[in-house]
Amino acid sequence: MLSVKNLRAQVAGKEILKGIDLEVKAGEVHAIMGPNGSGKSTLASVLAGNEKFTVTGGEATFLGQDLLSLPIEERACMGLFLGFQYPVEIPGVSMANFMKMAVNEQRKFRGEKPLAPAEFLKLVREKSAIVELNEGFSGGEKKRNEIFQMAMLEPKLAILDETDSGLDIDALRIVGTGVTKLHRSDNATIVITHYQRLLDYIVPDFVHVLYKGRIIYSGDRSLALKLEKEGYDWLINDYKE
Repeated sequence: MLSVKNLRAQVAGKEILKGIDLEVKAGEVHAIMGPNGSGKSTLASVLAGNEKFTVTGGEATFLGQDLLSLPIEERACMGLFLGFQYPVEIPGVSMANFMKMAVNEQRKFRGEKPLAPAEFLKLVREKSAIVELNEGFSGGEKKRNEIFQMAMLEPKLAILDETDSGLDIDALRIVGTGVTKLHRSDNATIVITHYQRLLDYIVPDFVHVLYKGRIIYSGDRSLALKLEKEGYDWLINDYKE
């Protein structure tokens, strides 16, 4: 589904990603961990198409297509979803109008007709139940709303950038279980996190440690448990650029 080879990227002339290699297949959940400033959010932004970052080398393919050559909106229509660490509100744009436009743009990309109002409301009720959104579109918790957007759009690949940041225990449970409910054999998830606690709900098949712009170690779920107990020093001390 996603193949990243020797990916390098910079911002404002400073190299952040220094050769990322990552393979994600359908049905898999990958967790990316690492100290602050390692390049985790940069990797998510580059894959999503943030123009702030300049790709200087390597390649990334998504569903067999050259991902790096595609504009942001085409990546989204193909089924790539990015959940932000700090979701931003757009003044004057309601969640209902935003989601209706987004869903119908995806359908248009696939050659399908727009959803009728009744069909859209039925879909909203169905997906709201997944993330326990009982108050429609007014207010609500930003991170929960993002998982609701993910449920509505049904992405092939969801990249969640520190979705657990700032969440209390109940919100963490709702967000984590919501993501798990949306996981299927034909989609994949990349979870970027600092903490093992989120991985109690979103159980990864693979855990990767990103440090100084490179993935320096990979393992199974037990790696996250070890990092929670012992930190990163045992890996970093043995790492040489």
